[in-house]
Amino acid sequence: MSKGIYVATIEPNSGKSVVVLGLMRMLLGKTAKVGYFRPIIEDTEAGEMDNHINTVISHFEIDINYKKTFAYTRSEVLDLYNKGKSGDAIDYIIKKYKYLEERFDFVLVEGTDFSHEASSLELDINILISKNLGLPVIIVSQGDGKSISEIVENVQLAHDTFKEEVDVLSIMINKIASEDIPTLKPLLQSRINDGTDISVIPKIKSLASPAIKEIVKKLKGNVLFGEDMINNQSENFSVGAMQLRNYLNHIKENALVITPGDRADIILGALQANASKNYPKISGIILTGGLIPEDPILKLIEGLTTVVPIISVKGGTFSVTNSIGKIKSRIYAENTEKIETSISTFEKYVDTDKLSNDLITFQSGIFTPRMFQYNLLQRALKDKKHIVLPEGYDERVLRAAARLIDAHVVELTLIGEKEKVQERIERYDISLNIDDINIVSPHNSPHFEDYANTFYELRKHKGVNLAMAKDAMSDVSYFATMMIYKGHADGMVSGAVHTTQHTLRPALQFIKTKPGVNIVSSVFFMCLEDRVSIFGDCAINPNPNAEQLAEIAISSAETAKNFGVTPKIAMLSYSSGASGKGEEVDKVRKATEIAKSNAPNLKIEGPIQYDAAVDMRIGKSKLPDSEVAGQASVLIFPDLNTGNNTYKAVQRETGALAIGPMLQGLNKPVNDLSRGCTADDIYSTVIITAIQAQEF
Repeated sequence: MSKGIYVATIEPNSGKSVVVLGLMRMLLGKTAKVGYFRPIIEDTEAGEMDNHINTVISHFEIDINYKKTFAYTRSEVLDLYNKGKSGDAIDYIIKKYKYLEERFDFVLVEGTDFSHEASSLELDINILISKNLGLPVIIVSQGDGKSISEIVENVQLAHDTFKEEVDVLSIMINKIASEDIPTLKPLLQSRINDGTDISVIPKIKSLASPAIKEIVKKLKGNVLFGEDMINNQSENFSVGAMQLRNYLNHIKENALVITPGDRADIILGALQANASKNYPKISGIILTGGLIPEDPILKLIEGLTTVVPIISVKGGTFSVTNSIGKIKSRIYAENTEKIETSISTFEKYVDTDKLSNDLITFQSGIFTPRMFQYNLLQRALKDKKHIVLPEGYDERVLRAAARLIDAHVVELTLIGEKEKVQERIERYDISLNIDDINIVSPHNSPHFEDYANTFYELRKHKGVNLAMAKDAMSDVSYFATMMIYKGHADGMVSGAVHTTQHTLRPALQFIKTKPGVNIVSSVFFMCLEDRVSIFGDCAINPNPNAEQLAEIAISSAETAKNFGVTPKIAMLSYSSGASGKGEEVDKVRKATEIAKSNAPNLKIEGPIQYDAAVDMRIGKSKLPDSEVAGQASVLIFPDLNTGNNTYKAVQRETGALAIGPMLQGLNKPVNDLSRGCTADDIYSTVIITAIQAQEF
C-alpha cells in the first residue's frame, strides 16, 4: 500500500483545492492520522501562512507544525535550479516528506499552483517530485472556456506525460459545463483506456465566485462596515452609475454593487433593497475613487440593523470593475461554506470507494536513485558506525569526509600524519574541521605494538616473524584492517589510491570470510532512472565456476534484501532458457540449478539474456512462465569481463549512478574503490559500509 498520494495539475485555476479537500475528507474517513505536505508554496509575506496549508490544517484540525508542511517557497526553488542545485532541492523535499510519512498513516501531497510563468519547468518539477517520493499521482485539469476536443487533447497529453515517469492513479477534470459531461467522460475513457480512473466535475458557480475578503485583499480596500460578513460570496457584480430607480432593476442575487463613494443615493438604495423582500440580497458594496460618504450618510448606515460589507477602494470605477472581473476565487480557512461545498461536490462526482480501494492496493514499481540514497542515509543514521579511511591524504577522500561529518552519519578515522592532513585540507580549500575526525599515524599509534603482535600470532604459521609483522602494520591498509579486527573500527573503505589486491589482501589474511562462505565477491548498486538493480560480480572474480557463480548469486540476493531491494535473480548468459548450447551457457545452467537447490525460496532464472531479464515484453516472449523475466533486480554475470564492461556501459550510456563495488562474504566490511572514483563515490561507499557493519 502506498502511504501517500500526489495531487498535481497542468495549468492554473484547475480547481485543485476541491480535489484536495475532498480527498482529505475521504482519507480521514479511512484512517485517523492523515498528514498534509506541500513541497513548494507560493512566496508569502513575513509571518503569513500559505493559504492552502492554512485552509487544510485548520478545517480538518490536523495536528502538525506549520513549518513541517512545506519545503521551499517558489523563489527558493527557482534560485536552486538557477544555481544547478536541483538535486539538493529534491533531497530536502524527500527528507521533509519522509519525516511526515513516519508520523502519519497517510500523507496527502499537493503540487504547485501554476500561477506564474515557466509552466514547463513547473510540470517537470511536479513529475520529478512525485517520482522521487514514489507516490501515485492524481492529475487535475479544468475545462472552463474550452471545447470538448481541447479538453480531451489536454488531458491525454497530461496523462501521457506523467505516465512516462510515474504511476497515474486518477484523472479529475474540473469546471465542466453540466451538459458536456455525458459526452466528455466516455470520450476520455475511450482515449485513455489503461484502467486509469476518470472523474468529471461540473463547474459550481458558488466556488468560482470570489468572496468579499478576496476582493478587499486584491484591491487593498478599507472595510468601512460589515466586517463580520466579509466571507460573503459575490456571484455577480454591477456598476451603479445610473439613477437609482433604473439601477434597482439591475440588482441580482448575491451581487456586488460597485459605485463611486459619493453616490449616497445608490449606497442607501442598495442597502434598502437588500433589506426589502421585493429585491435580491446583495453581497457587498464597493466604493470607488477613494471617496467616503459624508458624515450624515455614515451615521445613517451605522444605525441600520443589518449592513453588508462596504469597502472603500482607490481607483476609478472602470478600472476597479475590470480588476474585480479578473479575480480568481480561492478557498480559504474562514470560508466554511465553500469548503463544505467543495467536499460535497467531490463526494458526488468522484467514486470515493473505488479511489480509496485503488490507493490501498497500489504498489509502486518506481525506486529512484535519490530515494535509495535517502534510505541508505537514514539506515546509517539509526546505528552510527566507525569507518576507517586509510588514504587520508587524497583530495577525494577528504572531500567525502567533509560531507560525511556534516551529515553526522559516521565516525571517521583517517590514516596519516595530522600535520599533512591539515596541509591537504588547506591546500584543497576543504570545509573540514580536523578536530571532528580521528587521525592516526601507524607508528605513532599506542596500538602499534599490539597490532604487530596480533598479526604475528595470526600469521606465524605462514612464516611471518615479528619484524615482518611490524613492517606489515606500517602499511596503511594492514593497519586499518587490523583496527577492524581488533574492534577499534567497524569497517574500512580504500582503493582510491591503492589497488584492489592491496586493499583486499590483509582482509583475506586475517578477517577472512563468513562461516559457510567460500568466495568473496562484489556487487554494484546500479541506480537507474526508476529502479535500483544489483550487478554482480563486476570487480573481483575473473572466471567463477558454476559453484562459485551460484554462491555469488545467493550472496547478492542476501545483499539485495539487506538494502531494501526485493531479489529476483537473473543468471545471465548469451541465450535464454533451454535454447543455448556450449560450455559457457552450460556453466550458467548448472550454477542456476545449484543456486535453486541451495536457496529454494529465492526467485532465480537462468540462463537468461540481459534484455529478457530487464524488459517485460521481451522477457514474456522468451520465458512466458518466468517470475523473473522482465523484472530482474539482481543480475549475475558469468565472468568479470562481461560484468565489468556491462556495468560501465550502463553507467556511461544511461547516466546511472553506480555505487560500489561493495564486497560480500567477509567477516567484517571492507570495501574497495576504483582508482577513478569521485568524492561522491567514496561518500556513498562509506554509507554502505556503515550499513553492512550494522549486521555484525
